[in-house]
Amino acid sequence: MVNKVHYNWKSWWRVFNNHNYFVIKFGVSILLVALAFRLLYNRSFEFSPASDTPFLQTSQISVPPSVSVDSEPSTDQIPPQDSDGKCDLFYGDWIPDKSEPFYTNNTCEYIEKHQNCMKNGRPDRGYLYWRWKPRGCDLPRLDPWRFLDLMRNKSWALIGDSISRNHVQSLLCMLSVVEKADHVYHDESYKNRRWVFPSYNFSLSVLWSPFLAQAAIFEDMDGVATSEIELHLDKLDKNWTQHYNSLDHMILSSGKWFVKGAIYYEDDKILGCHFCPKRNITEVGIKFAYRKVIRNVFNYIIASKHKGTIFYRTSTPDHFENGEWFSGGTCQRKVPARHGEFELKELNRILREVELEEFENASAKATENGVNLKLLDVNPLSLLRPDAHPGPYRFFQPFAKDKNAKVINDCLHWCLPGPIDTWNDLLMEMLVSS
Repeated sequence: MVNKVHYNWKSWWRVFNNHNYFVIKFGVSILLVALAFRLLYNRSFEFSPASDTPFLQTSQISVPPSVSVDSEPSTDQIPPQDSDGKCDLFYGDWIPDKSEPFYTNNTCEYIEKHQNCMKNGRPDRGYLYWRWKPRGCDLPRLDPWRFLDLMRNKSWALIGDSISRNHVQSLLCMLSVVEKADHVYHDESYKNRRWVFPSYNFSLSVLWSPFLAQAAIFEDMDGVATSEIELHLDKLDKNWTQHYNSLDHMILSSGKWFVKGAIYYEDDKILGCHFCPKRNITEVGIKFAYRKVIRNVFNYIIASKHKGTIFYRTSTPDHFENGEWFSGGTCQRKVPARHGEFELKELNRILREVELEEFENASAKATENGVNLKLLDVNPLSLLRPDAHPGPYRFFQPFAKDKNAKVINDCLHWCLPGPIDTWNDLLMEMLVSS
């Protein structure tokens, strides 16, 4: 029987915050990226019927995304050689591969319709035939039989926002070539779900926690906000912490929801805010808030002495070109990008900087406490795949009635099957190598 439990953006960016190293150019680009990331938060990305108004109704000015045409890798894309000579799984190249995907849209029932690009009419298939080749080694494909055998009598959870839901669909599809998972739980909004592979007694869950911290969110089902989010920077979200000790392995991620207007609390007192023009509250900015929360998350993990494997997944980029989602931005490329062709937008750079710095600070402490904390750094390889988003094919047959129809594009989430399946190859390799 399926149980039901009740769980519970229209924010603008300020031109700049109180960090003295931010410039107006930064503020403007953040404004635009924030609006693009509205894609993340709408109910149309749930496992439920699409909304008639899946995006914000207010359009803002637009500028092209930050793109360069350098043919050589940028310095932040190619790390120095590891001192121990080990291969870095997260830095490499997408190379052609004629191998068929593990699954198709016809063979996997777990694909949420807004990522079902083939069923929605995407005519090209070239984006399916690439594989990730780390520099200095090969990355084997996930072995679903071995993965399930390793996970026998264990539980997994993917914790975060709609990209985590995108990811869990991929993992379910890859494992379903061995056995179909039974859907045993969902909440009313389908944001929290659990499946079980019965022959292995393996439980796989997705837990909705976009901030990883306690937050009161005042939005309707179409994402229209009536007030700023109330975010407690010092309190973690019980939606995941209450399950933490019962989970054997988990993947946590956050980032994109921090673009929203929010009042920040600490010790139940207002500490500051991000974009609260109608309030007489000090603007402190998302970098400050994100660092506070991520540090709190890592401190919690370190102190827990958890004996499973805990992954922190880095945030992923979008690939809107020639505008943003509301001004005709598209993602029409058919092949992976070259190194240096796409640069991270300012928001992504902020999130990534915080994630890498805080993980580095936490990693040694985790090891000292016997906690197996790992970084699932999918950002570099995802940056090179502008060809694999749903684009207009987040909608069913968008050009069936009018081949010139103007359609809002999704250049943030990932087609399934697609490159997000590689994230599971990485998981498998990291598990067996540890």
